[in-house]
Amino acid sequence: MSTLIELHATALGEFDRRVRDVGPNDWARPTPCTEWTVRDLVDHLVTEQLWVPHLLGGARVKDVGDRFDGDQLGDDPVAAWSTAAHAAREAWLAPAALARTVHLSYGDVPGETYLWEMTFDLAVHAWDLATALGGHTRLDPVLAAALRAWVKDQPLGPGAMFDAPVQVGADADDTDRLIALAGRRPSGR
Repeated sequence: MSTLIELHATALGEFDRRVRDVGPNDWARPTPCTEWTVRDLVDHLVTEQLWVPHLLGGARVKDVGDRFDGDQLGDDPVAAWSTAAHAAREAWLAPAALARTVHLSYGDVPGETYLWEMTFDLAVHAWDLATALGGHTRLDPVLAAALRAWVKDQPLGPGAMFDAPVQVGADADDTDRLIALAGRRPSGR
């Protein structure tokens, strides 16, 4: 069984692989996140990674303020992703990172809870990015199963972050079930 820190590495790799598949003409493509283009989606994940070292270091949202508002991708989105992802991963690997209290916008949580949330977000958005690019949408099966268990197969929407869950057949794999819980229509369904 994989540890949470290993699952995070897998999710980070899933998103990283898709970012590196983005071609010069792909940045304006629509994504399953109806308000976002590929560029917006990658910028969202870059911004999330930029927050990690600060939050794991004990900062509160108000301490970080608006420093990560606006476009974080600049002229080289892949390099921006790589730099932010590396810094976030290093912060997660620091001693006792999972035991720290993290001050999120909705309240204080253990570092472990924050890491589950970040791992989930990376995985779901890796699927979104693959879908936008017309690429391979299957997530690592161990990762998909672990994330389904973490969300306890409960629908995540409808709400501000997720649409209502989508029904899938009894033969759906863990990727399709996870994506459906997040309000996305699995490929071919």
